[in-house]
Amino acid sequence: MKKLLLILTALVFAVAAAGCGGGSKPASGGSNAKTVLKVGATPVPHAEILEIVKPMLAKQDIELKIIEFSDYVQPNMALNDKELDANFFQHEPYLLNFCAEHKLQLKNAGGVHVEPMGIYSKKVKKLEELKSGAQIAIPNDPTNGGRSLLLLEKAGILKLKDGAGVKATVQDIVSNPKNLVFKEVEAAQVPRTLDDVDAAVINTNFAMQASLTPTKDAMFMEDKTSPYVNIVAVRNGDENRPEIKALMKALQSKEVKDFIDDKYKGAIVAGF
Repeated sequence: MKKLLLILTALVFAVAAAGCGGGSKPASGGSNAKTVLKVGATPVPHAEILEIVKPMLAKQDIELKIIEFSDYVQPNMALNDKELDANFFQHEPYLLNFCAEHKLQLKNAGGVHVEPMGIYSKKVKKLEELKSGAQIAIPNDPTNGGRSLLLLEKAGILKLKDGAGVKATVQDIVSNPKNLVFKEVEAAQVPRTLDDVDAAVINTNFAMQASLTPTKDAMFMEDKTSPYVNIVAVRNGDENRPEIKALMKALQSKEVKDFIDDKYKGAIVAGF
């Protein structure tokens, strides 16, 4: 009986030990096992671009799993909590601000493309047609909110105080000749306000998800010199992982640049 108990105890410890292994695991056993790489992304264009590099990574025994998100908060939290290996949806000013607010240790692993922000409307065709007191929807997060106000300033319909920069808020507006009223909304929800407001400043990925064509439908857009390059983010130190380096090499390849040029036709431009 004692011998049987000892054997059963040994088996229990063996099973427990097998279930406690940490770190990334291969997708299958054997010498040709693949490394699974989980990357969070918003659907358009990030997930679409990642689909292009899937076969490129597969040739290196890296299985790319794309997890889609519809907001700008959860991808960073999931990355921090090790539910993801990387994410691809944001520009660096947003990442830095988010990390400072939430005390996260995330890092820019490299840039991929620029999504020029645009000003859209279903009620007017030109910014000059906006009436006094017109309602303008803008993103409510600090970096995209500031970016939208800088775009409105560049369009000539308001002026911000000197030095307001990318962190500008509506309180930094020093000249507002049309008495515009600003409706601050979560970035992903801004396109849904178009029926209710006079104009909206929308990130290109969300504009495209709403079946808007930036180069055709936007009344005014950022130009190609925009500093807001969309990046791949990882946890500090993970930028040196071989599979992350392979991901960045694939995302910054000629194949991806050609795909961006052909599919988005200037609405999105390569940032490398």
